[in-house]
Amino acid sequence: MDNVKTDSYYIRKMIENLEFVTDQMKDVDIDGLNENAILLDSMLFRMIQISENAKRLTDEYKERHSNIPWGAVYGLRNRIVHDYGNVDLNVVYETLKNDVPDLLEMLLKE
Repeated sequence: MDNVKTDSYYIRKMIENLEFVTDQMKDVDIDGLNENAILLDSMLFRMIQISENAKRLTDEYKERHSNIPWGAVYGLRNRIVHDYGNVDLNVVYETLKNDVPDLLEMLLKE
């Protein structure tokens, strides 16, 4: 069985996670996110997955798509993983509500 993973594979996985986050966060305000530990954990997990898949993209792909803020995609993952107890919920919420849909739109245009 050939298990070669290409840029298109990782982009597809990123899009799936971005669509999931966008859909789940559609009618959620910051209080709702803060009060729902399962949703918050799920969203943080999805953000980590998005970043992990982005890191697996080739340098050539990232250079061709330099309009995408790759550093920001990696940065939030590092904050979640390495500083989980101190993650600012306001930053996470704004990222989920604003940045995720924007990133999704950028990737869908590619």
